[in-house]
Amino acid sequence: MKVKKYTASSMPEAMKLVRGELGSDAVILNSRVVQTGGFMGFFKKNSIEVIAAIDPDTEVSPKPAGIDKNDKYIHPAMNGNESKKDSPTVRLKPIVETPRKADSDLLKEISQLKELLKGSAKTEGVSLPEPVSRQIQYLGDQEIDQVIIDELAAVLLEKWYLGGAAASDEEITEWIAAAFEQRLSPLSFGGVTFTKKFVNVIGPTGVGKTTTLAKVAADCVLKHQKKVAFITTDTYRIAAIEQLKTYAKILDVPIEVCYNMDDFKAATDKFSEYDLVFIDTAGRNFRNQKYVNDLKSVIDFGKDMETYLVLALTSKQKDMEEIRKQFSLIHIDQFIFTKLDETAIYGSMINMAIKFSTGIAYLTNGQDVPDDLIEANPEKIANSILGVSTYE
Repeated sequence: MKVKKYTASSMPEAMKLVRGELGSDAVILNSRVVQTGGFMGFFKKNSIEVIAAIDPDTEVSPKPAGIDKNDKYIHPAMNGNESKKDSPTVRLKPIVETPRKADSDLLKEISQLKELLKGSAKTEGVSLPEPVSRQIQYLGDQEIDQVIIDELAAVLLEKWYLGGAAASDEEITEWIAAAFEQRLSPLSFGGVTFTKKFVNVIGPTGVGKTTTLAKVAADCVLKHQKKVAFITTDTYRIAAIEQLKTYAKILDVPIEVCYNMDDFKAATDKFSEYDLVFIDTAGRNFRNQKYVNDLKSVIDFGKDMETYLVLALTSKQKDMEEIRKQFSLIHIDQFIFTKLDETAIYGSMINMAIKFSTGIAYLTNGQDVPDDLIEANPEKIANSILGVSTYE
């Protein structure tokens, strides 16, 4: 299949270019309005970008510009004011083609590709180039949402047929990484911003909130020389309080235990001179709205606060989604994904980020404090999914 991209000032002009090079049997795969020209970002004009294709086996030479609609050759000496009868003409024999099975198969394939490029078709049942198909299968194994896979397949096919038909697996992986990074780029990534005083971590039981909180606090103390303090509202587990007290002792920072809103307000007043106050919360079954309301009865979320929702990559995505929805009344700044080292399936990171338009602050890949903490960005998320880096 021969595929080319054309840019023109209008659709008729674009069609003229397509017919002039590919002939009248060319099929339009995709068209869109693009901005071209301009100076220093100003005075840009709209143009039409068209992607067209034709099967090389059935390609027919385009008609010369001098053939009129009656298949007569117009002598070059003629101009628009002269009569056609005064000039010699040659009648051209019409070309009659017999449809072949290969043609119908090709048209079906082009139609499928066109729908993919429009983002309105699914990859199931579509004949993909084998190297692209391999990568799509891998993304499915990573449990990437099908909608994201379909969008990505359109990107890969466009690149493949616009000159990358001999691309290696490594090059296709680079295309995928770039597409992931572009898709995630509007979201907020990276760790503590140091623009707000309180840093709060919430999430279900067993995801490693307390250890993660200690890692982030240690990073702020050791790398950024910040004066920090701890508040814990996890009064349901004595072990959790003792664990955070141990971390506080190692980092030489104060800690307060809060049982209600009055305790919380007293603790925040006590730590008014500190750069950052890290708040640990109880891990509960947050699929039950009651426990979300309990959190709000102890913590003043109206404070100058960054809130991170901690989720384990070993969890089911449906459970993650349900937990996120339960926290809909609490502003979540970013996700933190833990247990990167305990699974080989990372698709839920990009699924959750895109589904909830929420960036990612950190990834954790072990129990060591403060070492097993990775500040997230789109490149690291893409690399994790594609197996480019394991962060060991």
